[in-house]
Amino acid sequence: MDNQKLNASFTLIAVLVGFMIAIQFQTIKEPAERDTRDIWQLREALLKEKELQSNLLSEIRSNEEKLAAYESKRKQSKEQTLIDTLKELKIEAGLTEINVPGITLHIEPVIEEIKPGTPVNKVVSPELLKRLLNELNMYEAKYVAIDGQRVINTTVIRDINGVTKIDGHTINSLPIEIIVGVDGNNTAEKLYNRMKVSKSSEEFFIENLKLSVSRPNPNVTVPAYDNSIRIRYMEPEKEGGDS
Repeated sequence: MDNQKLNASFTLIAVLVGFMIAIQFQTIKEPAERDTRDIWQLREALLKEKELQSNLLSEIRSNEEKLAAYESKRKQSKEQTLIDTLKELKIEAGLTEINVPGITLHIEPVIEEIKPGTPVNKVVSPELLKRLLNELNMYEAKYVAIDGQRVINTTVIRDINGVTKIDGHTINSLPIEIIVGVDGNNTAEKLYNRMKVSKSSEEFFIENLKLSVSRPNPNVTVPAYDNSIRIRYMEPEKEGGDS
């Protein structure tokens, strides 16, 4: 009886040991197959990731090139804007020769109306020129040059020891020419018609001077201001100062 129980126990233990060995062998065998399969999948996934990374790098380089091109265009645009603005400011300040529609005025002595023995007036007073300029400005004149001297906002016309000067330029003989430029042919035509009936002609005639007006010209040349411009009461702004 004891021998039977011992044999049965031994048999049961043997079966259990065999079963456990079989399970362990199967457990060892199956992961080898899974690992082999995972390696190929990882390789394929790695290739896909590398391809994706390459595409991303190409896209980044493309975007960087586009940004660089855009930045270059933006800088060029800023520089061109500054150049255009400076050009406009120089034109407005009278520092640039300009070709525009306009008219030409001539001031000369009225010799035929002077009595014998009366001295011929060979000068024009600053007051007459100032009144003429005021009238021209009222009639939309934009660019004016008197005897080749450009008239700008800071121009001073005055009498110095009986001599008429325009910003230091001396007007000591007649005839003199006044070039007047405007914006547009229509404005030039209007200016011509107004100056033909202007009171300035009468004021000049009283001083034994004749003011004549030429027909509108689509292209008159107004010279640039060639004197130095003095800026008063202006100082450069200090960096970091109070706003």
